[in-house]
Amino acid sequence: MRVALYVTCLVDQVWPSVGEAAVRVLRSAGCEVDFDPRATCCGQPAYNTGYHDQARPQARQWIESFEHSGAEWAVLPSGSCAAMVHHYPRLFERGDPWRGRAEAFAERAKELCGFLVDVLGVDDLGARCPARVTWHDACHGLRELGLRDEPRRLLGKVADLELIEMEGADQCCGFGGTFSVKYPELSTAIVDRKCESVAATDADYVVSGDVSCLMQIEGRLRRIGSTTRAVHVAEVLAGMVPARQQETSA
Repeated sequence: MRVALYVTCLVDQVWPSVGEAAVRVLRSAGCEVDFDPRATCCGQPAYNTGYHDQARPQARQWIESFEHSGAEWAVLPSGSCAAMVHHYPRLFERGDPWRGRAEAFAERAKELCGFLVDVLGVDDLGARCPARVTWHDACHGLRELGLRDEPRRLLGKVADLELIEMEGADQCCGFGGTFSVKYPELSTAIVDRKCESVAATDADYVVSGDVSCLMQIEGRLRRIGSTTRAVHVAEVLAGMVPARQQETSA
């Protein structure tokens, strides 16, 4: 199966190992992976702030990229950006040819865990991760895409991994894109509550499917002196355990 990978802005600019991990995971699941570097931002920051005119060209860019790829599915290592693709039809009026193209694209766009489990029917990739981990449900993946069981099924099949559910796993981390910029004090209060839940599990890692959440949680964990680190689910499934954590566990 041929898939088009959309790595997202934050992966590209901040956490590129997630993009590499996603490619490894998809290839191990038997997929041929296409990547178009011209497909940059999905347009979510503009869309969420009310600048739909600015989001529209970015949506067109992604739609065209997928149409030209010849791929059967678009796969994103981000519930947030995958959810944004599902909003694309709202950017175009009824009767506008772009609306139909946006709807067709949205039907073929899947977050990574959802694609593996729900489309490919794969939940065991032969990965190994000798660590104690806890899972954070990113808001967009959980509430807009309905992703809850899929990542847990995948993590449950990783050899030597112990998954400990934290209290309030489905509660927001406080990032919310521009929310954390506009309301930093409130954002910090929310992530502090999340970090308390992480600490109660005594986990080596907090794992999630969105780099945005992981940046927020990791940043706060470091500032409070926690040794728990944040990793993306793709990195776990690809066997890319950070060396610092291996050293800590040794």
